[in-house]
Amino acid sequence: MTLDLSLLPDGGVPWLAASGEHADIVLSSRIRFARNVAGYAFTARARDGERLRVLSQVRDALPSVPSLAQAIVLRLDEMSVIERQLLHERHLVSKELAALDAGTEARSGAAVLVSQDAGVMINEEDHLRLQAFRSGFDLSGAFAAASRLDRELGAELPYAFHPEFGFLTSCPTNTGTGLRASVLIHLPGLVLTQEIGKVLQGLQQMGLTYRGLYGEGSEVIGNFFQISNQTTMGRAEEELTEHLARVVRRVIEQEEEARRVLLRDAGYIIEDKLWRAYGTLRHARSLPADEAMNLLSGVRLAVGLQLLSGLSVYTLNKLLIFSQTAHLSHDAGRMLTESEANLARARHIRQVLADEAGRAA
Repeated sequence: MTLDLSLLPDGGVPWLAASGEHADIVLSSRIRFARNVAGYAFTARARDGERLRVLSQVRDALPSVPSLAQAIVLRLDEMSVIERQLLHERHLVSKELAALDAGTEARSGAAVLVSQDAGVMINEEDHLRLQAFRSGFDLSGAFAAASRLDRELGAELPYAFHPEFGFLTSCPTNTGTGLRASVLIHLPGLVLTQEIGKVLQGLQQMGLTYRGLYGEGSEVIGNFFQISNQTTMGRAEEELTEHLARVVRRVIEQEEEARRVLLRDAGYIIEDKLWRAYGTLRHARSLPADEAMNLLSGVRLAVGLQLLSGLSVYTLNKLLIFSQTAHLSHDAGRMLTESEANLARARHIRQVLADEAGRAA
């Protein structure tokens, strides 16, 4: 199939809008529920026919699920590698569901539902991964949307549930509520002031964990961290979400304080460093992905510190996603080599920043 991105509501990434609270620091808030359909083996042990029946049951339920009224169904097992990777770059599917590891193929029945407010990954580690994103720091809004979807879909499908253990999942760490609450947060101030180690250690002591931009298994690049809960059993869903929100609010305060310290103690050094990042992005002819991410991090900090005007956080959010390899390859109509992607990335970022500067002028 050929992926028509125009069919995706808001491109599947309304959370890039930079419209929520603390949007200059927190890119997005996400709530995910892991659920399985009773009567079928969990995905890893399920036969092809079972996974296809799970997908069929979900599709049959759609007319009765208001949260998915406008959802489109994308079959990953019918897509090219570029298309699957593109959906992963937009945070719509996990690396596992997209089958991006070398030598792997998308399993039968692998699919994703994308709607305006929420979505569902089908036949990932669990039969269903319900998820809702919000722009900025808005865990309560994401939780409300995901909970509504969970109630509506649960009324149509029999979830695998145990009266003592709660919702049953493939991985024991998800059993119970099946909830994973997370925020994608930008912490350059804490990194530059060398306070980040203490903060990350404190997160772990409070039952939270951190990962890179794309969650489990991804490296921290560009000072972007995904902070989420570790436990799902023994505590209510609302309690887990509120605990994460309290801790993240404190991390935001620490990041803001670190930025004030940078301006006070090393203002001209920081300003020079960040303007150099902007200049490189405006004029570079070849940009590897990691370098582009780090430079965009610097420019994002410059905007947050009000050292650079005429550039929106929304534009920077889009550059983080749309300058990645699968997006560039999709635009080119073929898989680009690494050197070709570096050239295309630099060209794309130069054009976007030039257009933004022109609008500002």
